[in-house]
Amino acid sequence: MNRILLGFALCSVSFISNAQIRFENTAVSRGVDFSCGAPFLGGGVSFFDFNDDGFDDLSFATESGAELAFFQNIDGLGFVTINLNLRDTDNNLIDFQAKQINWVDIDNDGDKDLFVTSDEAGNKLFKNTGNLIFEDITVTAGFPTTDLNSFGASWGDYNNDGFLDVFISSRDPMVSSFTPNYLYKNNGDSTFTDVSVEAGIDRSKHVSFCSAWIDINNDGFQDLYISNDKRAEEFHKNQLYKNNGDGTFTDISASSGTDLLIDAMTVTVGDYNRDGFFDIYVTNAGECVLLKNNGDETFTDVAPSTGTDLVSFTWGAIFLDGDNDADLDLYVSSSLFQSSFPSAAFFENDGNSNFSIPTMAGFDNDEGRSHSNATGDLNNDGLTDFVVTNTDDQDIVLWENKNTENNNWLKVKLQGTTSNRDGIGSVIEISSNGQQQYHYTNCGEGYLGQNSATETFGIGNATLIDYVKVTWLSGLVETYRDINPNQTLFLIEGNTLSLNETAVLDFTLHPNPVTDILKLKSKVYIEFVKLYESTGKIIKHFKVNSYEKHIDVSLYQSGIYFLEAMTSSGPITQRFLKH
Repeated sequence: MNRILLGFALCSVSFISNAQIRFENTAVSRGVDFSCGAPFLGGGVSFFDFNDDGFDDLSFATESGAELAFFQNIDGLGFVTINLNLRDTDNNLIDFQAKQINWVDIDNDGDKDLFVTSDEAGNKLFKNTGNLIFEDITVTAGFPTTDLNSFGASWGDYNNDGFLDVFISSRDPMVSSFTPNYLYKNNGDSTFTDVSVEAGIDRSKHVSFCSAWIDINNDGFQDLYISNDKRAEEFHKNQLYKNNGDGTFTDISASSGTDLLIDAMTVTVGDYNRDGFFDIYVTNAGECVLLKNNGDETFTDVAPSTGTDLVSFTWGAIFLDGDNDADLDLYVSSSLFQSSFPSAAFFENDGNSNFSIPTMAGFDNDEGRSHSNATGDLNNDGLTDFVVTNTDDQDIVLWENKNTENNNWLKVKLQGTTSNRDGIGSVIEISSNGQQQYHYTNCGEGYLGQNSATETFGIGNATLIDYVKVTWLSGLVETYRDINPNQTLFLIEGNTLSLNETAVLDFTLHPNPVTDILKLKSKVYIEFVKLYESTGKIIKHFKVNSYEKHIDVSLYQSGIYFLEAMTSSGPITQRFLKH
């Protein structure tokens, strides 16, 4: 049975807000005085919490001869460089020109693994064996070591089996290679199989920069949109693949109106008009395109009518609510090949799907030759920040959100149990004052970017969220009601059960609620346990190597916590209430 998500856009905004959008480049003061060098057509960036401490970290792809760069966020105060000592199976350091960096949990074990694309040295998959120690498993995982001229990699679960698959976009720098794009299925055992042919992905060259998974019709299956460079030939049109729900795809590019014949760079997904159907922004060496989802598997370019038809040499783009007034704004990067074109643009949404460039927003000197960008929240203040990478040895820019109007917000972080662990492909819907908003969770989105795993919703001056609804790829729909703003919700799939429901898969917590000692007992062997606050921050991590464990929680504050046990049968998560 198809799952239908209905959304209705209101004629006017339900929130009153006079917030002033204001950003400031704080890269140097925050400890990220850094350049990616001069990689061909830019290097990718990830604004993602790779060590699971509750703060978004930064990762950068670099030019040839330089190692990948990783900056750990220290409690939201700033960043410090860390060396992950990434080496291949021959013990060589990874210092080739990289394009995209994806932090992704390929085996649902709770640790973030690392996938790196390259257009000169082949792609690499590193398994996180724990504590940010990595092993090159590219060959054993089934990925080729030859150069595929790869740029973007986008992770999604196209067959809804609970494991993340990957689509890899190929683009030859001379536009002469016949290297096709690839869809690799995750087999669930840390190996992958090339299923491009059987899934219906054509094997022609398309000079593809990147792709994004998107559910265009809200049927619960992930569709795929691909941006293709160069308009010299017919097969360079952009492509939209509809997921048939049986492991195959149908190319509906022409019938959907998405077969753009432009120098397409990014594929950026968001619901800019809050109608419950996800839209696509595509950058270009020329006029950019905003594809409005009509809700019937067709799209219409509304960039001119919405004011987002930026004319420049544009690359990465991100949707974000820059002032938390409950609508998505838009930032677009440009490489500024000619001084007559703008280097970048921030478009403010007026709440009625009309965009304009605000004054006094802090972007007066935004003149870098920029390519990739990504959103995150560096200090967990509920204000969305973003980072931009530049080429030609120009330093990166960390645009810190300095909005002082104190609009309310809600952050949501997901953890799948039946669905993939990262909750990728989920739809998060919230409602406040009768106004709905919708976010779609991705991994590897935009031009060579990866955004934070935590979704941020602005709600203006509303003081209560009526509900938060999560539609997981498993088909489970869970609703949480009467949520207070200005907090992070850590939502685990299947945990809308009563707090007194403690028996799951022969695994029990007792007593629950608990005051002092939490007794853990299992019929399957427990290897280790993690305790989380409701924000998703780990507060305790210890080995068990037994079938039971007593945990002293007497010093913890009252509230909801989550216990995750890695067992011989896989991960099991339970929530408990501390009195």
